[in-house]
Amino acid sequence: MNETWVLLRGLVREARHWEGFPDMLRASRPGASVETLDLPGNGALYLSDSPTSVSDMVDALRAQLGSRGLKPPYHVMALSLGGMVALNWLQRFPGEVAAAVLINTSAAGFNPFWQRLRPANYGPLLRFALYGRDIYAREHTILRLTTNMVPSAEMSAVASRWAAYAASHPTSRRNALRQLWAAIRFRAPAHLPGTTPVLLVNGAADTLVHPLCSVTLAGAWRCPLRVHPHAGHDLPLDAPRWLAETALNWVDGLASHRQADVTDPALAN
Repeated sequence: MNETWVLLRGLVREARHWEGFPDMLRASRPGASVETLDLPGNGALYLSDSPTSVSDMVDALRAQLGSRGLKPPYHVMALSLGGMVALNWLQRFPGEVAAAVLINTSAAGFNPFWQRLRPANYGPLLRFALYGRDIYAREHTILRLTTNMVPSAEMSAVASRWAAYAASHPTSRRNALRQLWAAIRFRAPAHLPGTTPVLLVNGAADTLVHPLCSVTLAGAWRCPLRVHPHAGHDLPLDAPRWLAETALNWVDGLASHRQADVTDPALAN
C-alpha cells in the first residue's frame, strides 16, 4: 500500500492534537505513510510567521512534504481551517490530491454565521480573548466545546497534555490573528473543481459548528456525507476508530469502482 495520508488540524492547533489517531490509521493501513503536518506558526513551526492566506498555507505544506521526499498524489484528511487548506489545494493542484476527507466543515456563503459558529459558544470564546492566560482552563474549555465522547475521567488528563503542548510550542497572539485573517478571507468554491473525490464527515452532536453546514455543502458539492450520531466537532478525538474505518472504507470503495470501470466489459459498452 503506497498511500500517503496527510493530516491537517485547524486554527491554532498542531500535529500532537491528533492524539492517537495517526497511529490508529497506520495500524488500519499497513504500508501507508501517515504524515501529520503543522501550519507555520503552530506546533514545531511556532517560531515561523503564519501565512495570511490559505493559498500560502498550501504552498508551505507542499514544501514540507517535498522536504520529506514524499511525492503526490496524497490522501488529505482535514479538520476546520485544515479543510479550507485542503479545498484550496485541490483547486490549485488537483493532480496532487487523490482524495480528501473533510471533517465538520463549514464555508462562508453556504450557511449563516450563527450556524458556522453556534451562538452558545460566543461567551466562552469571548472570555478566552479577554482572560485566556490560564492555559489549562483554556484547553479544558476547548475540549468541552469540541468533544462529547471523551470520558470525564480522561478530560483532565487530555487538557493537561494540551496545556503542555501550548506551553512548549506556544502559538503567538500575532500568529493566531494571522491564521484567523486567512480563514476569514477564504471563500470556498460554489462547485468542487475537477474530479478529485471528496468525502464530508461530521458529528451529529457538534455543538461548535452546526451539522447542517456539512449537509448544505454535501448538497451543493454533490459529494457523500457520513455522520456519526453522537460525536462532536473533534471527531478524531471523539470517535477515532469510526473515523478511520469510515475514511478507509470510502477510499477502498473508490478504488473498487475504478477497477470495475477498467475490468467490467459491460461498463465499457
